[in-house]
Amino acid sequence: MSDDRRDDWTQGPELSREEARRRMARERVAEDEASAVDAESVRLAQVRMMDRWIGGVLSEQRRSRRWKIFFRLLFALILIAGLALSGYALFLAQGEDVAGGRRHLGVVDVTGPIDAQGQANAERIIEGLQRAWRDPDSDAVVLHINSPGGSPVQSQRVYDEIRYLESQGDKPILAVIEDIGASGAYYMASAADRIYASPASLVGSIGVISAGFGLQKAIDKVGVERRVFTAGENKAFLDPFSAITPQQRQFWQSVLDTTHQQFIDAVKAGRGGRLSDDPRLFSGLVWTGEQARSLGLVDDLANLEQLSRDRLGEVSLKDYTPALDPWSLVSNKLTSAAAHWLGLSDGTSPVRYQLP
Repeated sequence: MSDDRRDDWTQGPELSREEARRRMARERVAEDEASAVDAESVRLAQVRMMDRWIGGVLSEQRRSRRWKIFFRLLFALILIAGLALSGYALFLAQGEDVAGGRRHLGVVDVTGPIDAQGQANAERIIEGLQRAWRDPDSDAVVLHINSPGGSPVQSQRVYDEIRYLESQGDKPILAVIEDIGASGAYYMASAADRIYASPASLVGSIGVISAGFGLQKAIDKVGVERRVFTAGENKAFLDPFSAITPQQRQFWQSVLDTTHQQFIDAVKAGRGGRLSDDPRLFSGLVWTGEQARSLGLVDDLANLEQLSRDRLGEVSLKDYTPALDPWSLVSNKLTSAAAHWLGLSDGTSPVRYQLP
């Protein structure tokens, strides 16, 4: 087998000592250059690897700094919001004093659904009424209403307090209805000396409602077993997943009728002979302010500014509505929502003086 390899030292021309030395030097230089190229390649590869590693470290550091900045900003925003809410509760929400020590109308707001856990609760409204009543500069106490109604008990408490204050002196307590003063809100208003509304206000709805759903067939279709343990055969008769018997239906209707009669008696006691004899008056219907005046549900058509000008010759108002505690309000809302989704009672009465 032939060998094509060639060895210049044994098969080439004969070289002198000097030529051999020069050839060896050239080959040595070529080997050194090749080694230098290999070393440079390795060095460049190491530099590139180091660059990638440093870039990854720097990128991770930047990402970490961004998250730190984000959480610090989030914490700062929460802190600022907390301080703002606290400042609002302490200072800004104490009621706008535009009266400046002059004679004025002492205004107490009833806004939104009437509920023990909401902003229109009896404790807050009564406190405002008492503050306005005690101020010698308030010409009259004005219940400024914009509410669809709500809890019978909260409405009754405010009604009783108004009647009590009226018996303690000669300062009038007036009610002014804005967009709506219905059901429990009208229950409160009926205790006032006089009721005012705008022509397009919604007034009345003297009735009681208890609403829910019967879901016993739905739960059977989806294959869910409802487990309710009670002591007392009627304890769970309002459970939406249980059937209601005719006897239970009759009993619950008697509860609603009794509560409705309490409402009717209170309105008659507050309004007296000003009410018309229209048979629809206590049917739960709601009327405009203009219609309500002809039925005796309101005394006159006027808004808050007009009432102030009529009594004082100028718009002079002072808000006595107690400040809301924003933290408690948020907490109550969250608790109520959690109770709803967990199927627990949130303490709200199922019977309401409220528009559906």
